[in-house]
Amino acid sequence: MDTKPSRRIRLTASFRSFMENEASGGIILMAVAALALIIANSPLSEGYFGLLKTYVGGLSILHWINDALMAVFFLLVGLEIKREMISGQLSNWSRRALPGFAAVGGMLVPALIFLAFNEGDTIRGWAIPSATDIAFSLGVLSLLGSRVPLSLKVFLTALAIIDDLGAVIIIALFYSEGLNVPALAGVAAVFGILLAMNYLGMVRLWAYLVLGVILWILVFKSGIHATIAGVLLALTIPMRGEKGQTDSPLLELEHAIQPWVGFLIVPIFGFANAGVSFAGISLSNLADPVPLGVAAGLFFGKQFGVFSFAWVAIKLRLAERPVGASWLQIYSVAILCGIGFTMSLFIGLLAFANSPLLQDETKLGVLLGSLLSAVVGAALLRLSLARPAKT
Repeated sequence: MDTKPSRRIRLTASFRSFMENEASGGIILMAVAALALIIANSPLSEGYFGLLKTYVGGLSILHWINDALMAVFFLLVGLEIKREMISGQLSNWSRRALPGFAAVGGMLVPALIFLAFNEGDTIRGWAIPSATDIAFSLGVLSLLGSRVPLSLKVFLTALAIIDDLGAVIIIALFYSEGLNVPALAGVAAVFGILLAMNYLGMVRLWAYLVLGVILWILVFKSGIHATIAGVLLALTIPMRGEKGQTDSPLLELEHAIQPWVGFLIVPIFGFANAGVSFAGISLSNLADPVPLGVAAGLFFGKQFGVFSFAWVAIKLRLAERPVGASWLQIYSVAILCGIGFTMSLFIGLLAFANSPLLQDETKLGVLLGSLLSAVVGAALLRLSLARPAKT
């Protein structure tokens, strides 16, 4: 029996399950986004927008989706980040290096391109094109089947996870306003209790989730965006079970909510936020600073930032090239990173919360940039799969 370490990348069952769910969810997300666009520009548009503005329990349905449902999405993001940092594809420097360098370039260059087109109040949207949509990008990648090298799928997934971590930090630092000090003190107290529970070895998920609801309410009132509560809660969920048991509370929660997030929450978010009415909007609006900066940042900025930073890291031997992948395939994946749908739309809503026009223009830019990235990236990757990898 051959005991030599295999060069083939070995994935944990949870990581493989994650990629499969994200890919399937991405395909559903494409469908609901297209449906939202159709409805928003049909006779049903009045009912569509009216429903989203309907108030229930003091908040509009749109706010419930973006502030409450998306907190569960960010909880999953936090769980994935913690798992991968502790025992997965980001658990050591050699695994973090390439997606880490690529993610930095993929956040920095798009932001600079956006700023090159914008000034004044619209520069608040600088972070919009810096995000990569894991579900959407993996969904496109899955359409090409098993011919895609496994190492490329791992690279894209790890890069997008690091990208999400960057987006979470950006939202917390730059898109929080009017801080409520007493509520913040409450957030700190509850978060401290959660950390203490983890330190003392408490593994009862229900206790963490009950305090998580209280944490969400306090974060919502604090001025920090409510979705950050999901990430804070995720950081306190234990990775290890009780002594003598192999069950991990973190993995148990992740597996429980993953299908709900991928097949319900993210599609609902996409359906609620992708609907752009083209009434009163012409092609000339695409030349406005915000949609131009977003689209150019996603399509040109992402591919240049991701690929150039990855190329430099590999050439300087700071990171290793994905096994079995050609440079053209890596470049194709860099283009796919320009699919910024979910997180880009989310940041756009925060950046231009008081301007429906700029929100619509942001959606136009995100849709255009993401569509170009998906089509061009998939076409180039399909072409590259017919060619052998070159050193």
